[in-house]
Amino acid sequence: MKFGLRSLSFRVVTFSTLWAVAALVVIATLISALYRDAAERGFRDLLTAHLYSLVTTVGLSDDGALQGAPDLYDMKFSQPGSGWYWAVEAVSPEVTGGIRSPSMTAAIPAPGVDQVPFDSQFQRLYQAQGLTGERVDVLENDFILDAQNRIARFRVMGNRSELETQIADFETQLYSYLSVFGVSMIAVNALVILFGLRPLDRVRTALSQVREGTARRLDGTFPAEIEPLANETNALIENNRRIVERSRTQVGNLAHSLKTPVAVLLNEGRAMGGARGALIVEQASAMQQQVEHYLQRARIAAQRDSVVYRTPTCDALQRLVRVFRKVDPSVELEFMEPGRDMIFAGEREDFEEIAGNLLENAMKWARSRARVGLSDEAGQVVLTIEDDGPGIPEDKAREALARGKRLDESKPGTGLGLAIVNDLVREYGGQLTLSRSDLGGLKAEVRLPGPG
Repeated sequence: MKFGLRSLSFRVVTFSTLWAVAALVVIATLISALYRDAAERGFRDLLTAHLYSLVTTVGLSDDGALQGAPDLYDMKFSQPGSGWYWAVEAVSPEVTGGIRSPSMTAAIPAPGVDQVPFDSQFQRLYQAQGLTGERVDVLENDFILDAQNRIARFRVMGNRSELETQIADFETQLYSYLSVFGVSMIAVNALVILFGLRPLDRVRTALSQVREGTARRLDGTFPAEIEPLANETNALIENNRRIVERSRTQVGNLAHSLKTPVAVLLNEGRAMGGARGALIVEQASAMQQQVEHYLQRARIAAQRDSVVYRTPTCDALQRLVRVFRKVDPSVELEFMEPGRDMIFAGEREDFEEIAGNLLENAMKWARSRARVGLSDEAGQVVLTIEDDGPGIPEDKAREALARGKRLDESKPGTGLGLAIVNDLVREYGGQLTLSRSDLGGLKAEVRLPGPG
């Protein structure tokens, strides 16, 4: 299946891939944001739990000094510089002393109340720099410790850098898994799309076979979405074939109906004799040739752009060469056969008439040698027929293609051969070129459409 900007497969795969990538980016962003929100809420809840555990284990002595032995059941509060700390500090003048976790070997300054005010529950949350440069979240709350309304400030600090590292690790794993999933999904999606579009490729192959003449219709079972297209295409092919057959029948009927009147005119002209008889015979003969020529053009026009025929050229040329060798053994006729058969995109009868007229012309004017060649150039069938005769001057080549024009009256002929060939070639969109052959005579080169 061909890929390109105009390819349906390319467009579907590209758009589905872009959609999948966009969807995965949105999903990754959403999951990452949800995980960060959940992690931060959990982190805040953990600090809150530690804070209330700390409050329940701290009290005042009779002289107003802070006392207690808090144990928050986390070894990080015992490791100096771990980023996890707690501290209890006096707020009321009547309260003295202070308590810190073993991990907090130095004081961590707190912003002023004017910078980070307390909320309605006398609580505030802010970030500060830890003892080893790490970022810490500080949850701070003032509590009344006794009936005398003496207040102490409780601070619990958690390592924010650990939380960010945990979130970053999760995002790395998330992006890795989604990338693997995305690549696999895109590959599977592309395979499914290509497999789903294979029937279109089968239709293209079937149409190519019809165009090449190796099949007469689109055969096979197609999906329900494509089957109507295949049926309509088969109906169109069959309709075109009927048009061609009907045109052939009409051409044959017309040729048959004109055959007898023209034959009568010829016979009457010969029987009459004299100048008038000769004139009637000449005009009737020209009429016969013209009728055959234009009927043939009508047949070609009917079959063009409808059903395309395919003609193997080597077999046709071999038969013609054998016939002309027998007709005139005195001329050495050489056929340079190609390494493979060339296919002409037209009817066998037309190719044989083109080659036959050119061969007849070459054999008529050749002194001792003629040559036939066949090749394939740029998807065209190139037929060359040469001889060692007198040839045609380059300035007379166009004149030689004129209907009924004879440059040399020394040999019999009507002057229609090259003109008929030229008309036939032009009807197929080809080209006839006359030039000087390296054999010394005329070289006729015909370019006809190939199967491509």
